[in-house]
Amino acid sequence: MFELQRFVADCRAAHAEDRSHKAVREVLARAVAEPRSVLKGLGEPQRAEVQKLYHSAELTILNVIWAPRMTIYPHNHRMWAVIGIYTGREDNIFWRRLPGGKVEAAGAQSLSEREAVPLGPEIIHSVTNPIARLTGAIHVYGGDFFAAERSEWDPESLTEQRYDSAKTMRYFEEANRSWPTTSVTRT
Repeated sequence: MFELQRFVADCRAAHAEDRSHKAVREVLARAVAEPRSVLKGLGEPQRAEVQKLYHSAELTILNVIWAPRMTIYPHNHRMWAVIGIYTGREDNIFWRRLPGGKVEAAGAQSLSEREAVPLGPEIIHSVTNPIARLTGAIHVYGGDFFAAERSEWDPESLTEQRYDSAKTMRYFEEANRSWPTTSVTRT
């Protein structure tokens, strides 16, 4: 059974043992290998949101719930991350910087239930939930996710700007207002 406090303790111990993402990725991979257990431990996703599960200067653990067909614009973290999907699917587009602050698409990866994958500290990505139900993912970051100076890129012009966390949270709320009116399935 997934127990949040045990999971946090295991992530902290793994990070203390190895400051890279590798040991933490193994802890997260074990957790999402049993998605029903994670659902019981965290609860069935009900709405798009970002839930803080653990936060320190060295490690941040979030439960990110994506609304159906929700897409978030390109952004970076400036620290490594490991993403584990416990329900649904997440599609990532990876971007590379161009001269002048713009980005262009450089690759993509689809993540499904039971997968845990690392993202390096220099990765720029956007995320889409391509399915008609909520997607739940545990995100573990190798640092203070909330204090890091980060960037986001305008979805139309693809120009760089300072990351605005309040704007991102408004975006999740907008997704919550719009998705019940679309033809989607709740989990």
